Amino acid sequence: MRYRRAQRKDVPFIVALLANDQLGQMRENYTVPLPEVYYQAFDTIDQDPNQELMVIEDEMKHIVGTFQLSFIPYLTYQGGTRAQIEAVRVHEDLRGMGVGEQAFQWAVARARERGAHLVQLTTDKKRPDALRFYEKLGFVASHEGMKLHFK
Repeated sequence: MRYRRAQRKDVPFIVALLANDQLGQMRENYTVPLPEVYYQAFDTIDQDPNQELMVIEDEMKHIVGTFQLSFIPYLTYQGGTRAQIEAVRVHEDLRGMGVGEQAFQWAVARARERGAHLVQLTTDKKRPDALRFYEKLGFVASHEGMKLHFK
């Protein structure tokens, strides 16, 4: 597998991965043509040096996965930086074959390379398989996350 920063031309493939599960189908609007808001969001992410939207390619250079790695500087931990992994998706045909685990190994190594002192993530409580997967990778449910949606 190969990891590279996403390019604008990858946006439809990324959105297709995001929309390809029960929760994603409710949130995403994967249509052809793809709504412009996705390209606008990509441009914002791509211009931010603390954001790394990644794609995972197979040997044939087909996109088989994606994730976003965000670097968050803050004052606690003596001005530390934490890395946040979000929007992890692997093509349904490759789930359970180690692609996700390899992606996390790559992301953790990248976070260390960028000087982060920890890696964190959130997962929807409606995704128990994802929670078990993250625990298997060594992540600990140490905090209770909360959200306030504006819609």
